[in-house]
Parts: sequence; C-alpha cells; structure tokens
Amino acid sequence: MLDSMLMRYIPVLEGVVLAHDNLRFLAPQATVKADCPFANCRVNFEATVWSPYVGMRLVGKVNLCSPDHVSLLVHRTFNVSIPRHHIPTDNWEFEYGPAENDPEYGGDEAEGEGEAEGADAQAQAEDSGRWVHKLTSDNLGGKDGNLEFTVIGMTIANQMLSLIGSIQVDPFSPEHVPDHNVQTSAQKTPRARKAPEPEPEPIPEEIAEDAIDSEEEDTFQALGRMGDEAAARRAKAEQDAQA
Repeated sequence: MLDSMLMRYIPVLEGVVLAHDNLRFLAPQATVKADCPFANCRVNFEATVWSPYVGMRLVGKVNLCSPDHVSLLVHRTFNVSIPRHHIPTDNWEFEYGPAENDPEYGGDEAEGEGEAEGADAQAQAEDSGRWVHKLTSDNLGGKDGNLEFTVIGMTIANQMLSLIGSIQVDPFSPEHVPDHNVQTSAQKTPRARKAPEPEPEPIPEEIAEDAIDSEEEDTFQALGRMGDEAAARRAKAEQDAQA
C-alpha cells in the first residue's frame, strides 16, 4: 500500500512521496470495524517527501522554450512552467528556431554522432526556439541550461504535482498578473459622428391636399381619381395648344 504512494502527491503529507523505510506495526492485532472487509492496523514508517512551497527558490533545467512559456525539469523529474508574463521581457526576447523545410535544419548528421546526451536534449529544445538576452544573445539558463526561479504556484492533477515559476525580480508584484480586461481597439476608438440628415423638401400644396384626401378614400378610388385628373389636364393642354 505504501508502494502505491510513491511519486504521488499525498495531501496528508503535503508533498510527493519519494521513498519509505522502517515500517513497523504499532499493535500485534488488527481490528475489524463495522462492515469493512479489511482489517485495520496502525503502522509507523519513515518517508522522504518532496514538499515545495510558494516562495521557495529552486533550480531547474530548461527543456522547452516557446513564445508563451518556458518549461523546466527539477531533479530531472518534476515539471515547472514559467509563463511569459513572469519573464522580464525588457531583457529577454524569444528567438524562433529554423523551419522544418529549411535545408540546413538539423545540421550535419556526421558531426552530431559524438555529442553528449545533455547537449542533444539542449539542441532539441532550441529547435522550437529559445529565449535570448537582448544585449549579450546568451540563452536563458546559460550554457548548461540551469535556471533559478521562484515558486509562485502549484498544480495538482491525478496525484501529480507541477509547479509554476517566475524569474521576475519581484515575482508577486501585481504588475506581472495578466490583464484580461484590456479594452479592444474598437472600444477605445470614439464613435464617429453621424452626418446630419438633409431636411425634407417641402411638399407642394396640391400633392399635400391630394394626400389628405387620399387618407379618407380607398386606395383604388384615389388612384382612379388621380388618373382622371391627369387625363383632364392633358386634354386641356391640347385644347390650349390648338387655340
């Protein structure tokens, strides 16, 4: 049962159990409680527990770099993530690695046969890009890839523990908290004023009177009356022209 706790985060112990030893029973007999199918007995043991805490300073090895975060391994086992807003971008910037279709991607295979495993891992991490110093162009973590950070948070999922780190001078400053309520450019831009609508042209009196009369008449009756008036005006115009 204790073996099943190894490399797991145990809340009662507030850490990850790495090893246990000196197991001994505290009583020569076990007890049966109610309908429990197991016999219960008290034991005593010694355990080695990895128990980091917020504010602790640790050193991890860089194993992956991306524009959004840097991944580390502590003791070659425990994962650490340093978000972008906890990297001092005033001094550091992300440099993208070569594209996969680059003819020089991967370098000369013959030259890499004698490389050490640590150097190969570092080269693989740099394929996706790297964080470099703006003035010296040195890699984040130096030549050996070891980076000191401050623990600012812990994540526990499926009894596995991972850390969130920061390399800011003041890692707990509110300035390093991302602001998700930033106004968009559309919200910042003032609304354009609408052009004034042109004033409507005055309606001739004859049309206005016809409109008033048409409100009291049926639509078809109004159309017939207007057609008769138009025919009468044409006939009168022809008579005037002949005269």
